[in-house]
Amino acid sequence: MHVVTAEQAGKRTDVLVAFLCGASRSLITQSARRGDVLVNGSPVKPSRPLETGDVLEFEITAPPAVVARPESIPLDVVYEDDDLLVVNKPAGMVTHPAHTITSGTLVNALLAHVHAALPGDLLRPGLVHRLDRDTSGLLVVAKREESLRTLGLAMKGRRVEREYLGLVRGVPQHPLGTIEGPIGRDPRNRLKFAIADEGKPAVTHYELREAFAEHAELLFRLETGRTHQIRVHMAGIGHPILNDPHYGKIESRFELRGQALHAWRLAFRHPRTDEAMSFEAAPPREYMLARKLVSTAHVGA
Repeated sequence: MHVVTAEQAGKRTDVLVAFLCGASRSLITQSARRGDVLVNGSPVKPSRPLETGDVLEFEITAPPAVVARPESIPLDVVYEDDDLLVVNKPAGMVTHPAHTITSGTLVNALLAHVHAALPGDLLRPGLVHRLDRDTSGLLVVAKREESLRTLGLAMKGRRVEREYLGLVRGVPQHPLGTIEGPIGRDPRNRLKFAIADEGKPAVTHYELREAFAEHAELLFRLETGRTHQIRVHMAGIGHPILNDPHYGKIESRFELRGQALHAWRLAFRHPRTDEAMSFEAAPPREYMLARKLVSTAHVGA
């Protein structure tokens, strides 16, 4: 039990509970939905602002751990050595298991491919970075603890180059641009993200590759790697990624599983030899068909 002080008044319930118990806000949200977070004896929403003298009671219980298990799933391996591998993930494949998805992920396939344990988190072994389920393209995976640590530091230090190709609605006014906007959870929909003052810093650079009648293909370079970063930033400037189910709209005329976004280039220095490495992967067939369709469309079609 905790009594809210004058200094703590005005804070959101989940923010204060996170400070008091050290749990993540997502875990606190789950607990609140189960009725395990009480203010003055009553269950509350995680966003409820607190007042001086409010009595906080909470029981934060972590959900059962999910352990990734090997599964024989085909992998498009672009490069592999004893330290790492680079894979081309298809659209529609989840990167790692979560509490609602425990099989069929890239991690399940990786564990079967290497026939050994991968370093790091039990749910995200070997992963240096991630891609959204319906974003296709290149990922680097560490096979040794030293490789994971070195590549992780390179990622944080912005020494890993990641370039994406994407089709967007409309044509940006400027052929070159930089979008800077902190990204956090959308307060109106916790399954989405949004540009928010309290979010984490995020920077996306874009370059016009080709303009069509009512769409454009852009090249994106990331400085940061926030969840849904490109998708949120492009929707924020009025040019959502084509067929984006969260930040744009689904169009049945395209054969895409989701957003038309592909991580086509990845470059970094080898974690052991320091050799400069660069990899490219062409967009999948579905992306190219969508590109052809928008390139031949007429204004107003």
